[in-house]
Amino acid sequence: MKITLIGLGNLKGDLTKRAETVLKSARKIIARTAKTPSFANLDGFVAETLDSVFETCRNFDTLNKKLASSVLNTAKMCDVCYCVDGAVCEDEACRIILKKHKDAEIIEGVSKSAYCASLAKLGSPQYTAVSAYGIEELKSCRAAVVYDIDCYYIATLVKEKLALYFGDEAECSFIKDGRVQKIKVYEIDRQEDYNLSCSVAVEEGEFLKKERFDFDDLVHIIRLLRAPDGCPWDRAQTCESIKSNVIEEAYELADAIERGDDDGIEEETGDVMLQTAFHSVMKEEQGVFCASDAITRLVKKLIFRHSHIFGNDKAQGADDALTVWERNKVKEKHMTTFGESVSAVPKNFPACMRAQKVGKRAGKCGMDFLSPVSASEKMFEEVGELIEAMQRGDEKAVFEEAGDVLFSVVNTCRKAGVDCEEALRKATDKFTERFVKFEQLVIADKKDVTELNGTEYDYYWQKAKDALTKS
Repeated sequence: MKITLIGLGNLKGDLTKRAETVLKSARKIIARTAKTPSFANLDGFVAETLDSVFETCRNFDTLNKKLASSVLNTAKMCDVCYCVDGAVCEDEACRIILKKHKDAEIIEGVSKSAYCASLAKLGSPQYTAVSAYGIEELKSCRAAVVYDIDCYYIATLVKEKLALYFGDEAECSFIKDGRVQKIKVYEIDRQEDYNLSCSVAVEEGEFLKKERFDFDDLVHIIRLLRAPDGCPWDRAQTCESIKSNVIEEAYELADAIERGDDDGIEEETGDVMLQTAFHSVMKEEQGVFCASDAITRLVKKLIFRHSHIFGNDKAQGADDALTVWERNKVKEKHMTTFGESVSAVPKNFPACMRAQKVGKRAGKCGMDFLSPVSASEKMFEEVGELIEAMQRGDEKAVFEEAGDVLFSVVNTCRKAGVDCEEALRKATDKFTERFVKFEQLVIADKKDVTELNGTEYDYYWQKAKDALTKS
C-alpha cells in the first residue's frame, strides 16, 4: 500500500495546494498530534490522531518507534497519509517509515526550525536545527534553533546544552504560540508553561564578546595571532622553538592533579590544549595537516584500539583491556618485531620512565625476570660490578656500571608492580621534606648545619623523621 508523508507547517494556512489535493482523495489520514496550531489545516478532513501514543511512551525514541509502527501497520491494509506538524524532514518517525518504505511520497511543509528562525530574526543565515528531544545530538555551532520544548524537564535539558555552547547569559528568543520573548539562556526552564509550539533560537555574538569558546575558537585565535598584523612573538614561533612548552605544561597539569587543585587542573588542561592547537596551526600553515586531521586520527585510533568495545575482541577487566590496546597498537603501527616496539619508546622520556617501558616491552617476548626476587639478584650483581669499577678508579666503567645498576633497580621495581617514576618522585619529596625539617631543628638549637659531626647528623635526621611521622 502507498504511504504519503505530509508536513502541515506551523500555522493554519501553511498547507500546500499539492498536499490539499492529495488529502482530498486520501482513504486514510493519520495526524501525529492535534495539539498544535497546524492541525487546523486538516479542518474538513476526517483524520485520526496519535495523541494517545504519547501518553504510553517514556522517551523520545520509544515514542517515534510506536508512531511509525502505527502508520506502517495501517499501511498494510490501505493507502495512508501521515501528517506531521512542521516538516517531514524534521520528524523522526517519518525517518523510520522512510527506511522501511523508500517509495513513500513526501510533501513538505514549512519546518518548525525555519518558522522559529524567521520569528527570531536570526542574523546568521546558517543555523543548526534540532528537536528538543534530540538535544544531546547538538554540537558546537554558530547559531541553533531548538523546537518541541513541550515540558519543564525538556526545557532544562535544552538550557543546559545551550549554556554549554553559548553561555548562561547569552540572549535567546523564546517562542510560544507565535509570540517571541527575549530571555537569557538560563531562563529557558523558568517559563510559566510549555507546549509543542515552544522553541528557542540563539546565536553567538561577536568573537571577542562571546560567553563560551570551543576548540575551533582556540584554533581561530591562534590564526589571528599568527596573521601578518598579529602578535610578533606568536608569528616568530616554530614547532621546534616551543616544543619544551608542551613538556612544561604537561608537568604543570600533573602538578595540579597531584595537589587536587580542580581550578588549577582546569587552567592547565587549557594550557596543554593551547600547545596542541599551536602546533596544529603551524603545521596547517605548512600544508602538512590541520587540527581536524589530528582529531580525526585520534578518534579513529581510539576506535581501532578499543576493539573490545567497538569490535569483536573481549576484555574482562582493566588488564585484559590494556592487553587488547597494546596488541592493536602493534597492528596499527605495523610493527613486526619486538625490537621495533622497544625502539619506539621515545628517547626524550624521563630516564626512569623510559627504562621501565623498555623493560616492559622487552618482556613481551619472554625475555624477562621470573620474579622481583630474580630481578633483584641481577641488581646486586650490577652493584658489585659498580663497586669493582670504583675500586679500580675506572671512570668510564663507573659511568657504565652506574647505568646498569639504575636499569636493574628499575627492572626489580617493575617486576614488583611499582611505578618507578612515581616511586622515585615520592622518595625525593620525602627526602626534601625531611631535610627541611632536619635543618630547622639544627637552627632551633642554634647550631651550624655545616659544622655537625656524623653523630649529630644522625641524631637530627632521626629527630626530623620522628617529628614528621607524628605530624
